[in-house]
Amino acid sequence: MKRERMGRIDHELQRELAMLISTELKDPRLGFVTVTRVEISSDLQVAKVYVSIIGDRHVAKQSMMALESARGFLRGAIGSAVVLRHTPELVFVEDRSTEKAIALSRVLAESRAAATPAAEATAPAAAAEPAVTPEATDDSH
Repeated sequence: MKRERMGRIDHELQRELAMLISTELKDPRLGFVTVTRVEISSDLQVAKVYVSIIGDRHVAKQSMMALESARGFLRGAIGSAVVLRHTPELVFVEDRSTEKAIALSRVLAESRAAATPAAEATAPAAAAEPAVTPEATDDSH
């Protein structure tokens, strides 16, 4: 199947699932869930739904359990909203790339903060040395 059509189907499933999860699911276990991307198989039978969950590991585990229990409902709703010959089976995968990006950003900020005082410590020392000018070294007067 053409890559462009697959991309359109992925995008449409992502948009529809994000809307359904945010508005239709009322499970108290469900935390703040964002559908980051959807990848449908070439035979259109299975759709991997990557979700990012804000919160600690317990919240993420509870949210994944809520999504698993709502899988049938979501598949049925997708079947009515998106016109495909077969409604794909949904497989939820936790996407931790946002979490990793935040951790990397924190490490970079800490390394910048640690490097800045060292750079500032060497700069005043260089400025404290008196500048030698040719007039000061000239003893011929």
